Amino acid sequence: MSTIKIRAKESKGIVTVKALIKHPMETGKRKNKKTGELIPPHYIQEVIGQANGKEVIKVYWGPAVSKNPYLTFKYKGEKGDKVELTWVDNKGNRDSKNQAAK
Repeated sequence: MSTIKIRAKESKGIVTVKALIKHPMETGKRKNKKTGELIPPHYIQEVIGQANGKEVIKVYWGPAVSKNPYLTFKYKGEKGDKVELTWVDNKGNRDSKNQAAK
């Protein structure tokens, strides 16, 4: 099951990409309410957006980003562009999702 919901829409030569990523984004500073122990850090470190195989955005995140982050960006493009969003977290987990621009 993908952790990414993505929508890419073209208007007047500009493609707007909106993405919601399901991820806990733990800082490593919160405590488990039952045990009192710190919850280990678990957050997305890098997000890459590509259009037709060409990188259009690269974002570096850290533990300060909220749970289930939302990302939006724009690039010059057209309908039918193959948009791909990929993320990698500090534990080596990754996910990727493709969407054709409408």
